[in-house]
Amino acid sequence: MKTEHLFISLVLLSLFRLSAQEMTTHRLDEVTVSDVRVRRYAEGHKVTELKDSTIQRNGTFLTSLLHFNSAIYFKENGLGMVSSPSFRGTNASHTAVVWNGININSQLNGQVDFNTVNPLNYSSVAIRSGGGSVQFGTGAIGGSVHLNNDLKFEKHSDHQVVTGYGSFDTRSLNYSNSFGTGNWSSSFGVNYNSSDNDYLYLETDERNTNGEFEHLNINFNTGYRLNDRDVLRLYHQSFIGDRNLSGNLVAPGRSRYEDNQFRTQLEWGRFGEKAISKLKVAHLYEGFRYFENRDSDNFSDGRVTTVLARYSLDVELSNSFRLNSFVEYNNFTGKGSSFGAPERNDFAITALVKHTLMEKLRYNLSLRQDFSSDFSSPIVFAWDGSYDFGRVYKLQLNASRNFRMPTFNDLYWQPGGNLELQPEQSYQVDLGHRFKLDPLTLQLNSYYISTEDMIRWLPNTQGIWSPVNVDDVQIYGVEVELGIHQSIGEKQEVDFNANYAYTVSEDKATGEQLIYVPFHRGNASLAYRFSNFGAFYQHLYNGSVAIIGGELDGYQVANAGVTYSFKTEGKLHCRLGFTLNNLFNVYYENIALRPMPNRNIQTQLVLNF
Repeated sequence: MKTEHLFISLVLLSLFRLSAQEMTTHRLDEVTVSDVRVRRYAEGHKVTELKDSTIQRNGTFLTSLLHFNSAIYFKENGLGMVSSPSFRGTNASHTAVVWNGININSQLNGQVDFNTVNPLNYSSVAIRSGGGSVQFGTGAIGGSVHLNNDLKFEKHSDHQVVTGYGSFDTRSLNYSNSFGTGNWSSSFGVNYNSSDNDYLYLETDERNTNGEFEHLNINFNTGYRLNDRDVLRLYHQSFIGDRNLSGNLVAPGRSRYEDNQFRTQLEWGRFGEKAISKLKVAHLYEGFRYFENRDSDNFSDGRVTTVLARYSLDVELSNSFRLNSFVEYNNFTGKGSSFGAPERNDFAITALVKHTLMEKLRYNLSLRQDFSSDFSSPIVFAWDGSYDFGRVYKLQLNASRNFRMPTFNDLYWQPGGNLELQPEQSYQVDLGHRFKLDPLTLQLNSYYISTEDMIRWLPNTQGIWSPVNVDDVQIYGVEVELGIHQSIGEKQEVDFNANYAYTVSEDKATGEQLIYVPFHRGNASLAYRFSNFGAFYQHLYNGSVAIIGGELDGYQVANAGVTYSFKTEGKLHCRLGFTLNNLFNVYYENIALRPMPNRNIQTQLVLNF
């Protein structure tokens, strides 16, 4: 307890003392990023940022983008259905999704459905491997995915329309704009996606029934420079989803799920020569209605409202030291037909120190303490650093203690909720090697994760499924990421990217691999551009996975596409694209008894003006 009091006193003292110091006026950057932590305090971590061209090739769902361009494995209940990530062999609730600096994992089930996220709505999509609970809170055990909306204040006015049509009457329409005057900046986007989703089950005479879906995403972001050192920023996102839930090979589907999510975040930032202070307030809402019979008026429902407030101060103490401290308060209020009306209050206090020993050697040390009205949380810590051996090779290392808090479903679901649950705790270490020799970059990482008190839902003595702290799990593996970018003259470009992951994720008591975690997984993509013509090929290999009572076969699936850009006068640029998904018409199941789509076509028209 004395250690906790000392840690809290030091952080609060640094916040109040440093915030009282005078900050020299500092001209703001033309591009104001939403979250610098993933860049500034991640020396020892592998961070992969996906380019715009990559995002547009797989732009409808975040699932398909990361399927073919990262080492993350997804369990997907059919096209457009619920999609759950498994990052480095962990559970879906162990991947944090960070939207403009705040964790948006569901307070109901602890995860984000990646088929509700349209990556076209964001300036960048970044993947940070390894534990990040100190910076990003509960759930950041396997890694985190960062969705950022960066504001450009330089004078500009850009518009984009992306429209597509494909097999199974799949339609998409996306409009976005970005605007800046010097003091004002804004971006707006609206995305609509729908599909009958009635694809053929290969090797059978059946089709995917009850799979229709409709998704609407609306994003609005704006910022205003009050003066040379103060800026106000507002971020908003709305998602409205209505989808039937597909059946499987043995049970036809008849259920329906409505999903609404609304997120609003207001931030005031003051930028000085030596210090940056930020005050954030946010309101998050998630709600659902589940119809067991889509034709019935009977449904179960639930909703959670989150109110967040955070104050942070990032200070350059000297040429060698930098300190980032923040305090955060969250209020969670829920109401549902299956979990009553719970409420929880959480408070967190965090300190991160960055030390640059020399130009080639730097490290970060951080601590975090959470306080919850429902249970006790451990102090978590992290250390990461890197050393540059010349321009070609960089050595990275990180180690951390991480955690995941039980969700409202874990605690209060009736019947079955367990108020005696404790937060999951995890320790990990990650060693990375980064080689850069133009035009080639190579990243090799090996890691070990030990998780205690993993929460699993199991049947109790009354036959009721209930969550309990039972599992101790160890995970270890190797990841390889390769990238080659080569320009040939002024008109030709070649891009090649590949990922491979070997993952062992086993129950310490039984020594058995956890279900739905492949030992081997890899993907590769090749893109070529010659003047106005472009072509790409993507290939995914997913090894076999353990399932309850057996094993699900591995599979390989490929996509290929071509694009052509039209020359026009003025600012208007047009590009027409054609993609064949599942090029070789392979039968495969991502989850047992749920076949994925056969070969299908997707067309795309992109207008920039």
